[in-house]
Amino acid sequence: MVSKVFLDANILLDLTLKRNDHEKARYIIELAEVNKLQLFISTSIVHILGHYLTQYYGHEKAKQLILELLVNITVIDISHEVILTALHSKIADIEDALQYYTAIDYKLDYFISQDKKLKKNGLPILPIYTTKDFFDELI
Repeated sequence: MVSKVFLDANILLDLTLKRNDHEKARYIIELAEVNKLQLFISTSIVHILGHYLTQYYGHEKAKQLILELLVNITVIDISHEVILTALHSKIADIEDALQYYTAIDYKLDYFISQDKKLKKNGLPILPIYTTKDFFDELI
């Protein structure tokens, strides 16, 4: 069975801006290309990517990069109920809470983020992995 994985914005920013661990992020995309993983992001991550990639590359290149990512990544919506759950959660960062509880709502298998604060708030139902943890423990 193919694992369903939520990618936090920092993973995709690592990849597109060639920051630390961009090689691991690239490999995650390659696993999706060969149907070993199903990758997901929320609509708000598209907003985040658009903002940072436009600042770094300009709007045309930013659009091109996002379109390339979306070949292998499915965008999922955040429902009203999930927003309420996220806002009542113990996760202080609202954006992180929204992403995490959206992944839970969609019953995804893994949540990958480089955010160590967020990782501490993960629940047993959906563990939070860094790219290193993901490869060390699961692949």
